[in-house]
Amino acid sequence: MSGDSLERIRKDIVVCRLCPRLVEWREQVAREKVARFADQDYWGRPVPGWGDPDATVLILGLAPAAHGGNRTGRIFTGDRSGDFLFASLHRTGFANQSPSVSVDDGLSLHGAYVAAVNRCAPPSNKPTPEERDRCLPYLEREIRALTRLDVVVALGAFAWDGALRALSGIGHAVKPRPRFGHLAEVRIGPFVLLGCFHPSQQNTFTGKLTPGMLDGVFERARVLVDR
Repeated sequence: MSGDSLERIRKDIVVCRLCPRLVEWREQVAREKVARFADQDYWGRPVPGWGDPDATVLILGLAPAAHGGNRTGRIFTGDRSGDFLFASLHRTGFANQSPSVSVDDGLSLHGAYVAAVNRCAPPSNKPTPEERDRCLPYLEREIRALTRLDVVVALGAFAWDGALRALSGIGHAVKPRPRFGHLAEVRIGPFVLLGCFHPSQQNTFTGKLTPGMLDGVFERARVLVDR
């Protein structure tokens, strides 16, 4: 899109109402809340990507958490997955601090940009294929707007699939279709797609994804950028 920018993409994302089921769910969650956040005003809208506009690494998740990004207005902010993720980004030099609790908490990213395949919190964390496809153009636009981008880190199989679809949508298809795995790595046009288990509580509490494993992904991303 000629003349596109991250700010223009952000403005388009936050007013999007293309998926009726997701609109209904995100707004219901924002109204009904949960007891521990009953005194807070929820964002309750699509959540845009954020980070360093000169990022060389794009970190891609599935969708905002109902009481995380859907509450705070920033992806991976205010939930356990974000706590785990940003602690690693801080240890590996991509973030200035570990805490990610609100949009005004002072967190900033250096060389990294964080986004999701779907921008609205979906029921049971499961967007439909149609909802995924309606959202993918935003990701395609972000990839184009991140002019220094080298590496896409896909957090989980859904993000891996979304990244492949978005890259294909901007003219960088790869065959045969590469399979997701932790530290799976494939070059697609000018980019490297790097797989990582999602930092969900299911993965981090069971040890499927440890802090050292996550650090290893971002350390590998930095090596790829520096080549």
